[in-house]
Amino acid sequence: MEEVVYRRYKRLLDENLSLPQLIIIDGGKGQLSSALKSLDALELRNKIAIIGIAKRLEELFYPEDKYPLYLDKKSETLKVIQYLRNEAHRFGITHHRNKRSKSALQTELETINGIGEKTILDLMKAFKSVKRIKAASIEDLKKVIGKSKALKIFNAFK
Repeated sequence: MEEVVYRRYKRLLDENLSLPQLIIIDGGKGQLSSALKSLDALELRNKIAIIGIAKRLEELFYPEDKYPLYLDKKSETLKVIQYLRNEAHRFGITHHRNKRSKSALQTELETINGIGEKTILDLMKAFKSVKRIKAASIEDLKKVIGKSKALKIFNAFK
């Protein structure tokens, strides 16, 4: 958490972009204190409001306050904060899955002897997916990467 927060807001400062008014940390006291260390290092501690939300009891933590705030479970404020947290989870999980699936697809091409990164990139630009590469005719492959590499890929998938 400390590193992620540091890198995110360091980048905003370096690129002279606007800072948020509020940071909501997904986690309780521990995660909040880690995020605060980064804000302290960047001298942003009192420039941005920050809170932490712990999932188990939906507790809200504020810096320097040892007791959490409990909002009514039906509160619109709590619902908005929960929605933000759930969207962040959805975004993170989707990003991770996409990253993993892309590397899994490229690994399949990388296992073919004599096929390197540049060839894989050329193929992905032309065919957009490994499934299309597998379905491509030898002639279509030759147009993109030449005869010898096209034969290697065609034979590997057939």
